[in-house]
Amino acid sequence: MGLCGSANAQKVTLDYYFNHEVHKGASGNTERFHYLWDEKGNSGFSVFGDAFKKTRATLDTLGAPPTTANLKGTAIYIIVDPDTKKESPNPNYINRDDINEIAAWVKKGGVLLMMANDSANVELPHFNNLAGKFGMHFNDDLQNHVTDDNHFEEGAVVTAGNPMFKTASKIFMKDVCSISLTGPTGAALKNSGGAVIIATTKYGKGTVVAVGDPWLYNEYTNGRLPAGFENDKAANDIVAWLIKQVKK
Repeated sequence: MGLCGSANAQKVTLDYYFNHEVHKGASGNTERFHYLWDEKGNSGFSVFGDAFKKTRATLDTLGAPPTTANLKGTAIYIIVDPDTKKESPNPNYINRDDINEIAAWVKKGGVLLMMANDSANVELPHFNNLAGKFGMHFNDDLQNHVTDDNHFEEGAVVTAGNPMFKTASKIFMKDVCSISLTGPTGAALKNSGGAVIIATTKYGKGTVVAVGDPWLYNEYTNGRLPAGFENDKAANDIVAWLIKQVKK
């Protein structure tokens, strides 16, 4: 048996430790925000989470270091946009122990999804220490820069025919970083300029996916994009692909 015995037992855990942004809410109290499962505003991941729930997977969060004990029972672990000091006064940087624990979990069959951002908005040095374990490196660059909402096509990426995207033909991915690859790591998606923006690799019995942006947050999956962009379909496609990687 692998990590999960059936589809409805698969647990998807979202990191709340390396990404732990806070702001003052409407009540004036300090509260978490940005890439949260239950956050229905533009900056939330509620649509992405719903795509997982459609597969009968269960959602969880981890606000502590990702030890193998803390990840026990998790099929898919997602780290999104680790904090810089600009975003958190005391960010939890990914350290060597974290890397060793995550790698050991993946090796046994875990599926790791790493979502970065443009370098001005993500803590890349420590994130890259983790990515480097799997032959990946998030570059300090800016791909698919979109001038404003009148220039959505600047962020367009064709996905038709890509095995990771069974239903989405064109997606919107704005202001992303490219990914350099070494070893057996493969390019899963390139932009129109040929830069790798999604990469995948096998590691032991597990799978690692790196994406140059947290692009599946609600702002770009809730229907506000112009006709022709299919990020809502892409969310379902990515989820189906990730679920397929989980060892039965």
